[in-house]
Amino acid sequence: MEIRPLALNDVERVGAVLGLSRLGRGDGFYLVAWEEKEPLGHAHLALTDPPELQDVSVRPEHRRRGIATALTAAAENECRARGFERLRLKVGVENEPAQVLYRGCGYVDIGIPPEHVRGTIMLRTGPLEVDDTLLTWEKQLDG
Repeated sequence: MEIRPLALNDVERVGAVLGLSRLGRGDGFYLVAWEEKEPLGHAHLALTDPPELQDVSVRPEHRRRGIATALTAAAENECRARGFERLRLKVGVENEPAQVLYRGCGYVDIGIPPEHVRGTIMLRTGPLEVDDTLLTWEKQLDG
């Protein structure tokens, strides 16, 4: 498996199997996990302050192989290379698999009150109905 930033010539291939709802937002980029020429999963790294890990997704047939963990580690490495000392993410209060993943990677709740998100949000791929409560977690990155 190889993880690399999304290249312009791979947008169609990746978008067809994973979706790229944050593409073109201008605040970050996608990291894509590949096996040969097949995209397995992706994560969006928003270069905000602090940076935020978003849109981590692994194709169902490739789950439970450590791909999301590897994408998270790659995002952390990208942050370190840019001089950031922490990485933040939001995780659904009911998304236990994601919570287990992020706890295992060293992320902790930083005490920001849960955020309830409800309504229609517009993504590149079209409208999405959302009704979720999000927790804010963070990891301190060692140099």
